[in-house]
Amino acid sequence: MKSILITGASSGIGRCTAEVFLKAGWRVGLIARRADRLHEIAQGNARAIPLPCDVTDPDMMKETFADFLQTAGRLDALFNNAGIFGPSGPIDKVPLAGFDEVMTINIRGMFIAAQLAFAQMRAQTPQGGRIINNGSLSAHNPRPGSICYTTSKHAITGMTRALSLDGRPFDIACGQIDIGNARTELVDDLNAHAQAADPGAPLMPMMEVADAARSVLHMAQMPLSANVQFMTVMATKMPYIGRG
Repeated sequence: MKSILITGASSGIGRCTAEVFLKAGWRVGLIARRADRLHEIAQGNARAIPLPCDVTDPDMMKETFADFLQTAGRLDALFNNAGIFGPSGPIDKVPLAGFDEVMTINIRGMFIAAQLAFAQMRAQTPQGGRIINNGSLSAHNPRPGSICYTTSKHAITGMTRALSLDGRPFDIACGQIDIGNARTELVDDLNAHAQAADPGAPLMPMMEVADAARSVLHMAQMPLSANVQFMTVMATKMPYIGRG
């Protein structure tokens, strides 16, 4: 049975991805801070393992990986998904504490998870596995007022490329999925913020979150001899292509 750890599994893209992998027969480790939501997802499914944890705490994460591996035996994939959008606005209106929080969760947290996954995949027999980082369209083209989030996601693209190179000798593949406007709490909050500022503002084009989740499954199911290095999945009418 294939196994995957998913960070940020309690809501949004992480939760839907966990449900898609469970339906596909994988053993799924659910990592997030909200234990009640993780147990709700896992209810009635022995292949779902709730693992309440703060991804920015290296000691907690090390224990969490060890707990999962006691049951799963090996780690075939990591969906490195946990992240926040953080404060919006031009740089002179962004509090430094807000910037620090985004960097801590979106970069430090993803680094810790990738580090632990890489070490396990390198040591296990047969060697290898796959790390899938959740990037964003903001890893390429930012939206206005997103300097914290955009900075963090550009860093994740660099992390993905470095992991891809470092993983080659050990059959560890690393790819990045850049997801645009899936129907999640985060996007709902962005829409609410825009309409609070301008009640006449149109809602952003959205796609169903399950479409993004199935794309992660596609990446994870590929043999280690093949890799989706970067995948962009977005609402068709998003102004990503052709931004001025």
